[in-house]
Amino acid sequence: MDWNRVEGNWKSMKGKIKEQWGKLTDDDLDVIEGKQDQLEGKIQARYGYAKDQAKKEVETWYGTQKWN
Repeated sequence: MDWNRVEGNWKSMKGKIKEQWGKLTDDDLDVIEGKQDQLEGKIQARYGYAKDQAKKEVETWYGTQKWN
């Protein structure tokens, strides 16, 4: 996974992230700053997921994005 695309386009990705995980706040997204591990941690905290489940969700979401 080339997460650099997300980090490099974080401002535009925030909306897509909030669509997918609506419990994440704007403050959460500011703290995450495009970092995959931070996103997974915030998803764990907000949704009560296990670490593996949060990681799988992020990877699945990333795989469904259109990268033009």
